[in-house]
Amino acid sequence: MSTPHSSDAPRALITGITGQDGTYLTELLLEKGYAVYGTSRREPHAAERALRRQIGDAWDAGRIQLFQAELADAERIFDIVQAVLPHETYHLGAQSHVGLSFESPFETVDANARGTLAMIDAVRRIAEIQPVRMYQASTSELFGKPDVWPQTEKTPFHPRNPYACSKAYAFDVSVCYREAYGVYVCNGIQYNHESPRRDPRYVTRKITQAAARIAAGRQERLELGRIDVGRDWGYAPEYVDAMWRMLQQPEPDDYIVATNEWHPLTEFLDIAFARVGRNWRDCVDSDPRLMRPSETGRLQGDYSKARDRLGWSPRTTFTELVEQMVDADVERLRRGEDD
Repeated sequence: MSTPHSSDAPRALITGITGQDGTYLTELLLEKGYAVYGTSRREPHAAERALRRQIGDAWDAGRIQLFQAELADAERIFDIVQAVLPHETYHLGAQSHVGLSFESPFETVDANARGTLAMIDAVRRIAEIQPVRMYQASTSELFGKPDVWPQTEKTPFHPRNPYACSKAYAFDVSVCYREAYGVYVCNGIQYNHESPRRDPRYVTRKITQAAARIAAGRQERLELGRIDVGRDWGYAPEYVDAMWRMLQQPEPDDYIVATNEWHPLTEFLDIAFARVGRNWRDCVDSDPRLMRPSETGRLQGDYSKARDRLGWSPRTTFTELVEQMVDADVERLRRGEDD
């Protein structure tokens, strides 16, 4: 396995590089002069097509190299880390769909728990050759059904789905390696964050895509699970900036990345369908078959630690986020690129 090592450019390794966060992080790091290496479950040519489709003109073949890897394949992950010798690793790869985690709990735990262990142990093993700073993508789902809001980094965990349970292990093993071996690793407890690049399997993109289709006469109705829920939703490009900022600090720590605003799903629906001149109540159904076995409580994050130590704050408003997603789906339909 050969990799071109530049003596000048810092090297970053991103797992899950073709996902929403991976594509935005790739753009950010390229802008900052990094050489970017990424892993994906797809074979490299398919991963390249997926990445180029999202980042467009930002693609730089001379500074991007892709590898195929299963997250839980510890030796494959080690081989990649050893070949790249990254200065920074962003562990974003995961099975992150909560609903799917109920259907495929073993696969979820394999990817998220064992996958994180594989990466952080690889980072530990090459520390004498190349010290690595690692970001571990954590989640607000850890808090489950909290007794208090907004939550802080000190709020107890109460995971309520297989995805959250697997990420609780990933969080804890990261802290373990930080304290036991001195690995520089930060857990970013990120609340829901969206963008036009969100996978259509997720409810936010499912809504904006349906709003565009219904307004264009391409779809009649939208079926959702529970509608009486809500989240703290932010804008994905701003959240990857927080990831980078964490790894620039003198010492590693764990941070909540959120907006400290909780919005009901009905508000998301209001804004999305109003953007295309429709009323969602005329075309959205709640289907009990799509409801999860257990739901979380009010997840609302206090980002003051990130603000005070990283100089990070959210900038995009909730309304701006939803309208941007709808506009992007309307434009996709116009160009004939509907997902």
